[in-house]
Amino acid sequence: MEGSQYRGYGMILLGAVVSITMIRLAYVLYWIGRPLRPLQKHLSTLIVLGSGGHTAEMLRLVNVLQKDRFVPRFYIAAGTDNMSLQKARVLEDSLLENKGIGNKNIEKLVYFEQIYRSREVGQSYITSIYTTMLALVHALWLMLKFRPEVIICNGPGTCIPICLVAFIFKVIGVRWSSIFYIESIARVRRLSLSGLLLYKLHLADQFYVQWPQLQRKYPRAHYVGCVM
Repeated sequence: MEGSQYRGYGMILLGAVVSITMIRLAYVLYWIGRPLRPLQKHLSTLIVLGSGGHTAEMLRLVNVLQKDRFVPRFYIAAGTDNMSLQKARVLEDSLLENKGIGNKNIEKLVYFEQIYRSREVGQSYITSIYTTMLALVHALWLMLKFRPEVIICNGPGTCIPICLVAFIFKVIGVRWSSIFYIESIARVRRLSLSGLLLYKLHLADQFYVQWPQLQRKYPRAHYVGCVM
């Protein structure tokens, strides 16, 4: 009898937790993409880089950002992608020199980190389960460390663990990080796998495409023309 009573209490507690979680999830999905508070003077910004063309496009976008507003900036690339972080550091060094700040203060404005890659090219799907979990744990640690207000990404698979953790943080009330996803200009007729996941799962606050046919195919996306 006493055991049945405890089970009953457990079911009530479980039901309450599930109900609260569903209500919070509905709240987050409703407010995604809508400003929750007045715009701040400075916005800590996490920028996800990918190898090759992804990094080139992202750095062109960073180059036209309001640098004084989107600070500090946190650059993240896959653990096996040293070239992308080197390119980002060169860009930031040149920006600081042009403003007369000097490289000695770059640590106060810009940070560079690497994250475990969820899946390497050619890696089996079985072993990728372990590496994906490792990437999620690493993303959790980075999000707790940086707590960005803005996340900008444009397609590399490295962004998925970061965006997933950011969404979970929204649901449980840890941090509201606005996710801005800009699909690569190379994607003309269909979204990349990363873009498709963020679109279908409603993870991104704002979703941008650079071709009008993509906007017609994915109506929640915003067509902005060539931005990168």
